[in-house]
Amino acid sequence: MVNGKIWKDTDGNPIQAHGGMIARFRDTWYWYGENKGVPNIPGTTRVEPLGVSCYSSDDLLRWENRGVVLPVPEGVAVMERPKVMFVLQTGRYVMWFHADSEDYTFAGCGVAASDSPAGPFHMIHIIHPNRLDSRDMTLFTDKDGKQYLFHSSDYNKTMVISELTEDGTDVTGDYTKILAEQEREAPAVFLTRGTYYMISSGCTGWLPNTALYAQTQHLRSGWKLTGDPMSGPDSRRTFEGQSTWVFQAGEEFFLMLDHWHPYDLQSSGYSILPVIFDEAGTMTIPWQDEWNGV
Repeated sequence: MVNGKIWKDTDGNPIQAHGGMIARFRDTWYWYGENKGVPNIPGTTRVEPLGVSCYSSDDLLRWENRGVVLPVPEGVAVMERPKVMFVLQTGRYVMWFHADSEDYTFAGCGVAASDSPAGPFHMIHIIHPNRLDSRDMTLFTDKDGKQYLFHSSDYNKTMVISELTEDGTDVTGDYTKILAEQEREAPAVFLTRGTYYMISSGCTGWLPNTALYAQTQHLRSGWKLTGDPMSGPDSRRTFEGQSTWVFQAGEEFFLMLDHWHPYDLQSSGYSILPVIFDEAGTMTIPWQDEWNGV
């Protein structure tokens, strides 16, 4: 698969799973994302949302279309950044996504759940976590099993870490604000070698910018922006992409990027790139022309 380009599923159709994530559930890889498979609304950088798509794979290369696993809820005009986690306490799969109005002023989260990773998912509610605005967001499961929502808040000026309830469908009311006034979005969070890392982008709409990563030894405190991990052509513009998720395959970590085409969003491409650490824990993400699986 050529990085930066649109990829195709096993039926030869363009994969429509933007702003999403890849995770392994029940020995199968699942890719969830925004279905943008229609032309833009004329003269805008929006499409009418079609719901959340799901694809499955045994090798991270050949992706079978499992269909739209969550249709668009009534009243939702923007449906972005879907993320799915398995909740051990209930044995269910819970999806969170950015739910918004056409003008992005509602800024909430939609929550749905399913008994199967392949869906269908059923809506539970749409909320403002801890009565805060929420735009770009992601989910994270810590080493102790606790699960968290990371979301851009205060009109994207601050990142918030909100603890989730045991069933994963709501917030507990316990939250922490980090990276205040840093204006970061598109968070991708992971843990390795005792350190938490978060890759994020600046806030320039659909236009690419410089990615930065932050790190800490303690999930709820001490986050510091470290630097730009990208290496290669157009690295200062994140290879013309934007972060969406980091997943682990074996001992290795990989970053997913979206390459947005603002006025033709259905043709936006994808990249998967290796995340590499040196002995001091410094992160590097080198450009590669192709994704060949693991």
